Amino acid sequence: MDFRTEARSWLESHLADTPAPGPRAWERELGRAGWIGIGWPGESYGNRRATLTQQVVWAEEYARSAAPARMGHIGENLLAPTLITYGTEAQKRRHLPPVARGETLWCQGYSEPGAGSDLAGLRTAAVPDGTGGYAVTGQKIWTSLALDADWCFVLARTDPGSTRHHGLSFLLLEMDQPGRIEVRPIRQLTGTSEFNEVFLDGARAAEAVGGEGNGWQVALGLLALERGVSTLAQQIGFAEELDRVVAAAVASGAAEDPVIRARLVRQWAELDTMRRHALRTLGSTGDPGAPSVAKLLWGGWHQRLGELAVQVAGEAGAVGPEPWTVERPYELDEAQHLFLFSRADTIYGGSDEIQRNIIAERVLGLPREPR
Repeated sequence: MDFRTEARSWLESHLADTPAPGPRAWERELGRAGWIGIGWPGESYGNRRATLTQQVVWAEEYARSAAPARMGHIGENLLAPTLITYGTEAQKRRHLPPVARGETLWCQGYSEPGAGSDLAGLRTAAVPDGTGGYAVTGQKIWTSLALDADWCFVLARTDPGSTRHHGLSFLLLEMDQPGRIEVRPIRQLTGTSEFNEVFLDGARAAEAVGGEGNGWQVALGLLALERGVSTLAQQIGFAEELDRVVAAAVASGAAEDPVIRARLVRQWAELDTMRRHALRTLGSTGDPGAPSVAKLLWGGWHQRLGELAVQVAGEAGAVGPEPWTVERPYELDEAQHLFLFSRADTIYGGSDEIQRNIIAERVLGLPREPR
């Protein structure tokens, strides 16, 4: 059985279960079959090994199967490769096997109020706690999965006299610390709360990855990992969203409008360009501009698709699918949800302005923006 057939067969058999497993149970199912961490380089930590082509195949089959959204992707795709590159052997042995088994969920403590895309301006502070670890105090924001996460990797300032990117450390802390960590969900335009605020009041972090004061180097390495094989799977989801918008336009007659028809064709062409860019840069290293170009491409594309979906809906795009009442005041159809949620696409993960600065300064060699 070739790899694609194996992946497709496993997904079909496990997604046929009724009822579907919950998010944590699904992560453990993936872990038991060895499907978590197939792209990790180096030694195995309970995961199966796969070539770059096989990783792409798995990502594509996962997206095409309409499998559940992953809760473990932050630990698998961000924390794990970072530990493999910068962590000690003890850190790898402690943290990677539980991620590979689907038992431990992680969240990312980077952005702060006043230090979102400009991450070097963060103010969260960490001081030695006398036990070899750190006491961390500050506030993080836009923290995905914080309510469900078992651990968090936090960027904090361990040198109180430092500024900007100097004196930062990449710390690991457990989330179950009553009285020291408080998580508050953030209600968004869509009415959902995927993001959270995290308040740290002397929270204990047991270890630093990459050594104290080297957090900026580790953080930049991690940010580069946010664009990779997963980008291709993301684009399969985008293609399915575009197909639904096209189908709606044909069904309603909106596709007869030459302006809308031209926008639909442009969305298709730009998505094809994104895929070719992702394939061209897949597995490459040493290109500081590739991650920023990828983020600029997909963030703007997805936002424009949301706008187009509402335009195709016409007048219906301004009203909810069900009457709004006191008991149910906020409900959206698929097009409205896409439109509202995608407003954030050009902000989170590094705003478009920050991505353009990175390309200008690190690729084109233009003068740095005054700060």
